[in-house]
Amino acid sequence: MGSDKDAASHRSVASSKAAAVGQDGGMERGAWGGKLEFILTCIGFAVGLGNVWRFPYLLYKSGGGAFLIPFVIMLFIIGIPLFHLELNFGQFASLGPLTIWNISPIMKGLGFAMISTNLCVALYYNVIISWCLYYVFASMTDVLPWVDCDNYWNTEYCYTTAEFANLTAENITEVFINNETVPRGKLKSPSEEYYYNKVLQMSDGVGSSGTIVWQLALCLLLCWAIVFFVLIKGIGSLGKVVYFTSLFPYVLLTIMLIRGVTLEGAALGIEFYLIPDWEKLTDPKVWSDAATQIFYALSTCTGGLIAMASYNDFHNNTLRDSLIVPIVNVLTSFYAGFVIFSVLGYMATVKGVPVADVAADGPGLVFVVYPEGLATMPIAPLWSILFFIMMMILGLSSMFSMVECVFSAFMDEYPGVLRKSYWHTAIFRATGCLCFYLVSLPMVTNGGFYVFTLFDTYTGNFPLLVVGLLELITICYIYGYKNFAEDTKMMLGKKPNIVFAIMWCGLSPLAVLMIIVMTAIYYSPPTLFSGAYVFPSWAEGIGWGIVTFCLFMLPVVFLYVMCKEGAYKIIKRTSQPNELWGPASEKNRTGRFERIRPESSLFDPDEKDLPWKADGHTALQTHQPLPQGLNYVRAVEFDGRVKTHHVDHNGGVENKAFDHDHDHHKENSPGHEGGHADHHSTTNSSSSSSSGSGDEGEDKIRPTSDHVQPFDTTIF
Repeated sequence: MGSDKDAASHRSVASSKAAAVGQDGGMERGAWGGKLEFILTCIGFAVGLGNVWRFPYLLYKSGGGAFLIPFVIMLFIIGIPLFHLELNFGQFASLGPLTIWNISPIMKGLGFAMISTNLCVALYYNVIISWCLYYVFASMTDVLPWVDCDNYWNTEYCYTTAEFANLTAENITEVFINNETVPRGKLKSPSEEYYYNKVLQMSDGVGSSGTIVWQLALCLLLCWAIVFFVLIKGIGSLGKVVYFTSLFPYVLLTIMLIRGVTLEGAALGIEFYLIPDWEKLTDPKVWSDAATQIFYALSTCTGGLIAMASYNDFHNNTLRDSLIVPIVNVLTSFYAGFVIFSVLGYMATVKGVPVADVAADGPGLVFVVYPEGLATMPIAPLWSILFFIMMMILGLSSMFSMVECVFSAFMDEYPGVLRKSYWHTAIFRATGCLCFYLVSLPMVTNGGFYVFTLFDTYTGNFPLLVVGLLELITICYIYGYKNFAEDTKMMLGKKPNIVFAIMWCGLSPLAVLMIIVMTAIYYSPPTLFSGAYVFPSWAEGIGWGIVTFCLFMLPVVFLYVMCKEGAYKIIKRTSQPNELWGPASEKNRTGRFERIRPESSLFDPDEKDLPWKADGHTALQTHQPLPQGLNYVRAVEFDGRVKTHHVDHNGGVENKAFDHDHDHHKENSPGHEGGHADHHSTTNSSSSSSSGSGDEGEDKIRPTSDHVQPFDTTIF
């Protein structure tokens, strides 16, 4: 037993080395320095900006603490099963999300869909990080620039936090500005005008792109430079950086939480965050939002998990990782909610309004509401710097894995070029980061926020859901669950638990399909500022163009592989008339229909008598297997003889064809005495003899051609 284990271990090491070194002797593919590096990278990849700006607001909007029920259920039905599936998938093959679809070449479009979706997310994700970087620099001052309304970017509609509090205290719902009655809802806070007027320099619509905001362009360039230098050596450098990027945000979250809960009114915000609204559980959209949030939270179906798992040791315990990372992710989201809503409760108390009036999600939460709360704290610049550094690191920890996923996919697909040397790899990564930066520039123009919103709205829904559904179908049904279970046993020593089998083959794909349907039902065109700005139809078309870009390679690759493997010939052949086509009455079958007789049938070589007619003009065929693995192809010719081709199992054709006499067909047929082997011996003997006339009773097989073209399956 010990020697067997040693041999297996030796083979595993040898296999790992073979996988790590390209066939052309190029650079090694790389591997994690330890198990902790992989777990921290997965945590950093999964825990991102959405944990802070999307989940807390979604929980509040969807019933408070009651939302945790559908969220946890969807976590165990979709989240953890998909997470475990992708870790097993990537670790078993040790390949990136493109090459790994050797498992089913016809579905390789899934790999392209994963990469495309992942890239679209990365493009707008780094724009958010550049905004955070801008705020870090802007916070390095004695007084935060969004404290008052005395700046050149402010308008007459700007009201400070203290002025809002006075309006609330006096129960004023309207104010007079320039002889105009303005509802309170149209008034702006200093932080709101700073974000939209100063940072974004936002235009009045998606059709007004304006010019590039150079400050944001420089911040974006710096962010892409950080990504490049962290990934310059692939996971070799990424594995070391994640010790900081994955752990330090928890330190900052804890510091911000301690500060938040000590503020006046913090309990009001936390209470608002947690109080359950049980009636919300009857709303189908709440369940749909819970399931969709799983994809955001765990970053499944983007190829990133497959790429990260591909660098694992072949026998790494994926089940342990599949439980640790999702649970840590969900707890982080829940924890971040206390950080956010403690400050929102404070803001509501200062303004004298309900918490619902200050709650927001997305950019509105991170760059408008929360900074407004930070500005009212003692030592405001310090808290602002800490908060935006935390947001920047949360974003970068996800960004590193997203971009490495794209790089590793193409490097695995073309290792002979992209892994030929260190410089080939470095140049490829530098070129990629530069191209991604240039493509992102439209999102830092005056109209860039509208472009950003389209990417954020359309990338994370349908593409991820469609990829997730097809991924489950491909692995569990096309490749086959039994095969995948055996692969897992080879890797981990045992098959997946029966619970995962039920989820992968039944509940998970069904749940994802239901989410797709619900997402389609509840779809509405994107808007901004609580519906105040509605995107024009052509901009909505661009949004669906983003969805198309993410998914269009699915049908393209499918059709390409089908045609490459002969589907075009099959379609062409089966679209032509068969031997039964023509006049139904035999007497009317003249001209070109005279050659084919519909009552003629295919024959079996074991039949005693051939079902052909002496005066018939039949051109039919059949394929019969031989014990040697060959195919025996025959057709009844016009003179009542049988043309025989010997076809090997690869589809090639032996360059011999024979005419069999009718009376001696059985004696020279495969499966009977004097079968296949006798054909060749008889041929050799008969080739030197004179050819007979084919009279009845003459036991001869005469060669008719030394060069026979591959036998076509059409009527001839």
